Amino acid sequence: MALLSRKDVDVNYTWDLTSLASDDQDAIQRAEQLTKDAVKFNDAFEGKLDTPEVAIEGINGLKKLSEELVLISTYASLRLSSDQSEPEAQKLSAVLGNTRTNYASNVSFFEGELLEKEDSFLNEVKNKAPEYKGYIDELLRNKPYQLDPKVEKVLANFSNVFSAPYSLYNITKLLDLDFGSIEVDGEEIPVSYLAFEGGLESNPNTEIRRKAFRQFYDTLKKYENTTAGTYDIQLKQEKTESDLRGFDSVIDYLLHKQDVSRELYDRQIDTIMKDLAPHMRRYAKLLQKANGLDTMKYEDLKIPLDPSSEPEITVEESRKYIVDALSILGDDYVDMINRAYDERWIDFVSNKGKSTGAFCSSPYGDHPYILITWSSLMEEVFVLAHELGHAGHFYNANANNNIFDTRPSMYFIEAPSTMNEMLMANHLLKNSEDPKFKRWVISSIISRTYYHNFVTHLLEAAYQREVYKMVDNYETVTASDLNRLKRKVIDEFWGDDVEITEGAELTWMRQPHYYMGLYPYTYSAGLTIATQMANRVLEEGQPAVEDWLEVLREGGKRDAVGLSKMAGIDITTDKPLKDTISYIGSLVDDLEKLTEEIDG
Repeated sequence: MALLSRKDVDVNYTWDLTSLASDDQDAIQRAEQLTKDAVKFNDAFEGKLDTPEVAIEGINGLKKLSEELVLISTYASLRLSSDQSEPEAQKLSAVLGNTRTNYASNVSFFEGELLEKEDSFLNEVKNKAPEYKGYIDELLRNKPYQLDPKVEKVLANFSNVFSAPYSLYNITKLLDLDFGSIEVDGEEIPVSYLAFEGGLESNPNTEIRRKAFRQFYDTLKKYENTTAGTYDIQLKQEKTESDLRGFDSVIDYLLHKQDVSRELYDRQIDTIMKDLAPHMRRYAKLLQKANGLDTMKYEDLKIPLDPSSEPEITVEESRKYIVDALSILGDDYVDMINRAYDERWIDFVSNKGKSTGAFCSSPYGDHPYILITWSSLMEEVFVLAHELGHAGHFYNANANNNIFDTRPSMYFIEAPSTMNEMLMANHLLKNSEDPKFKRWVISSIISRTYYHNFVTHLLEAAYQREVYKMVDNYETVTASDLNRLKRKVIDEFWGDDVEITEGAELTWMRQPHYYMGLYPYTYSAGLTIATQMANRVLEEGQPAVEDWLEVLREGGKRDAVGLSKMAGIDITTDKPLKDTISYIGSLVDDLEKLTEEIDG
């Protein structure tokens, strides 16, 4: 069935953005006012930060401007995510892009001038306004890499240009690519990004799945050089800024933003590539046997172990499952979930031009917003629980911190989301005695939660690290380079147990994460923390829950190591990661036993 246009979908299953802006015109008018206010800020404070009191007044002003920018920028971003093809949404996005550039140009002087002050001046600011301790401490952390204020202003003026590669990537991906359709048993089946990622790549029918794979990847192949060129611009921009700021490596530059050591980054990739692969190869063999496949191919890796045991579920039914599973997190958390359904924080529909995948946007000063494409399969409950984990994180962090202290290190960002997936799985297992359903739940934990976060994104991370090695050598990255590196990583992980089909190397073209710095490895980092925390909740109950809620409220006031320690987890050692990989191995053991029991 062809995708509907946005105007034809049921509005009750779309998000309501009116608390961000009443309409496009309201957002544009507020953007114009914000630009004027940023100019006034510049006039009032540039060259005039003579006393700690004036500096505090400036931080107050910057805080107010930042809060308004977040609201109208989020409105424009979500409008475009709803339908990338809508001209009005594209126009609004361009307007807000210019607004962000003008804003950055007018306020960039502020941090540069503060950093020119003696440390004693900045410490006095902290003493007089302790609520801004986190803001000042972050400035001091960045001080060795700060450029002259005039250079910072020039870079700020180019911010719209620097974000262009990601915009171009999305235009190619969502507007230019036409995947056509496939025919199976006389039925014509449309292929698109949404259709492929929303069901075709995991379709239990081998002919449909493999034909869709071929059609999808053959189409991607036609655009590999354009997409590689777009990505290469992103990489060159990151390397240039890395060099300007005095970092030895672009990886060090990107990790500095996360306040994470190179040791934690490398360990996450190297340990999983080595230790997890044997467990996942066993899982692939189990999939092959259960589905009666002569050959286990790359395009078969996302099929369910037992599709007949996966219930179909409506949006309304999903609420009960999620509330029941997450009620352990307390009444306030459950209230947030119910508000998300009742007040239309969630966009469930499928329509032309809608962004793929799922995400949660949590603007400071408003509630979270979740994008998902509901397929009526039970696995969507895990996806929604995941995004509600992000929502619950920032619902708590935003309520308990100023805008400068809400966001934790990216290393930690996926912990609250994957924690919810673990709580959902534990709840479903505890409340069922049906071996087939239990097998479906466990296989979902592996195929969705762990495969997605520990395999899909880990293989992205291992590949991305190799790409950045080329970038650090000032090499231009071409499509053939990216294909070679991706193929090498996939081959290394799956070995001889999975046949890597021609085209699989183009998987790098599907991932938006490469335009977000070192994001991919953080999925497995977050899930490592979440696995250990979920086990604590199972074993200890309420005390562990209270620790976790305190972590969510802490926002970004501590680094990833500090937040993890609050949760009783020491990520400076490899124990949490090794324990998590062992846990995945035990899940595969359970699947093998349940399969023997079911097959009798």
